[in-house]
Amino acid sequence: MSVLYLEYPKCSTCKKAKKWLETNNIVFEQRDITQQNPSAEELKAWHQKSGLPLKKFFNTSGNIYKELGLKDKLKDMTEQEQYDILATNGMLVKRPIVVGENMILVGFKETEWEKLK
Repeated sequence: MSVLYLEYPKCSTCKKAKKWLETNNIVFEQRDITQQNPSAEELKAWHQKSGLPLKKFFNTSGNIYKELGLKDKLKDMTEQEQYDILATNGMLVKRPIVVGENMILVGFKETEWEKLK
């Protein structure tokens, strides 16, 4: 099984997650989220497939999220508007993200990632 792995290479959590994938012999295609930001269409598909609340796809601790005041704005935005704003900058997107055939993992929680084995 091969998965798509989206990361910000300088992120320490992403580095731990990548090492976990390598240690567990998970085949992955790597994508730098700052160089190839997910499109609104990709984000919509991943969100729907994940079953997670859309807010989980936002990097709520990031500077851009805070600068844009998204904490207060998200509740008044449509889902499409949220996909569109996420697609403007990879640093707005929570990472790492793993996109598998039957699952989407957002953030690195080792217990959840065990599903990849």
